[in-house]
Amino acid sequence: MSKIIKFTGITKLDLPVDRVLDAAKETLDGVVIMGYTTDGEEYFASTYADGGTVLWLTERMKKMLLEVEA
Repeated sequence: MSKIIKFTGITKLDLPVDRVLDAAKETLDGVVIMGYTTDGEEYFASTYADGGTVLWLTERMKKMLLEVEA
């Protein structure tokens, strides 16, 4: 039986939703989730009640994304 090691680096391939959410549940205190439903509708949810916190986190993550060297 082979041992499967999950790749944790940057990839250009989409990842399964369950894989990303399971990893997040193991490490995060709070989340902001943005995406599309299976019907193609936009979806948004957050564990943070304060909109300012959500916006601050979103902008910080946007900055990190823009700084990734591909």
